[in-house]
Amino acid sequence: MKNYTITVNGTAYDVTVEEGGAGASAPAANGPIARGTAPKPVPKPAAPAGAAGAVKINAPMPGKILSVKAKAGDAVKKGDVVMILEAMKMENEIPAPQDGTIASINVNGGDSVEAGDVLATMN
Repeated sequence: MKNYTITVNGTAYDVTVEEGGAGASAPAANGPIARGTAPKPVPKPAAPAGAAGAVKINAPMPGKILSVKAKAGDAVKKGDVVMILEAMKMENEIPAPQDGTIASINVNGGDSVEAGDVLATMN
């Protein structure tokens, strides 16, 4: 038996797969196929308690994070680029909405995000 975590449409599932050996038989073509219960979604890890800031920086559109320009603790001014989001083959700068300090960065370079996902928080 092997355990895998599979992500489908942003929802993670824990799956156990039984390995078939030389003596394993395939189900009959005309017989019913036994189905297991639906896998239970694995919740996404939350940001550490106390690390979230009061101001959220959300993804304006679905895409892929190309790079993160700021890190937690950095002081930023309104309009400073916090990260780069690639959407439809275009690089979009995600700016700081106000002056402040980055409290948390919730994504890494290479992550796929959906519109409205919290990318970072500020104080």
